[in-house]
Amino acid sequence: MGQFSLESIHRELVDTSSVSVEPSASSQFAFILVERPSGDRTILWDRDDGLMYREGELRKEDIFSGKILHLDGHDIRAAIQCARWAREAGISTVIDIDKVEPGTPELIREIDFVITSSRFPIAFTGIPDREKALLELRKHTPGFLCATLGHEGAMALINDKITYAKGFEVNAVDTTGAGDIFHAGFIYGLLQNWEVTEILSFANAVAGLKCRDLGGRKGIPTLEEARAFLNQG
Repeated sequence: MGQFSLESIHRELVDTSSVSVEPSASSQFAFILVERPSGDRTILWDRDDGLMYREGELRKEDIFSGKILHLDGHDIRAAIQCARWAREAGISTVIDIDKVEPGTPELIREIDFVITSSRFPIAFTGIPDREKALLELRKHTPGFLCATLGHEGAMALINDKITYAKGFEVNAVDTTGAGDIFHAGFIYGLLQNWEVTEILSFANAVAGLKCRDLGGRKGIPTLEEARAFLNQG
């Protein structure tokens, strides 16, 4: 599975030269159940503990090779170290985070752009109201805060006020990967130096367009498709 994934990504012209292969571990995998009427999905997944980075395996040169460092919350110790190295080098950090674990508070303090699932602020703070939870989350991280909201779009803290970026209406077949594509769109907007409202609109658009087809990657729009879609609106 790992080799299949690596070859698949390589065919998309992604530089995989820094990927580490762990022969004794299985790659993370998932079974995804999709509800036909809405495109919503349930994910049953497994991640081998052998995929965690061991002491001395992280390489600074890999972290310094890009303009932005994108992280998740699976290997928290490694993510914290990478975020600190990135800060030393003046490299912006973005995180995709959904779960709350013992090291999560320390991790999000190191991140410049914290983009969470809709449930993360509530799970982290224990506050059931999503707006109040996002405002409370501000006390735990100095970074830009945003939570994705599925078909509703996203909400973010801009100038310490809750701002909603509306989602786009599409014929949703499968929402698998929509959050990942939101992050990709957000990072693309950062690299273009757009205003935050334009970044959120673009991220919502590409995430919505992805949902038009089955699978995590098949529906991903090209840049031209995304621009044409936004121009229609």
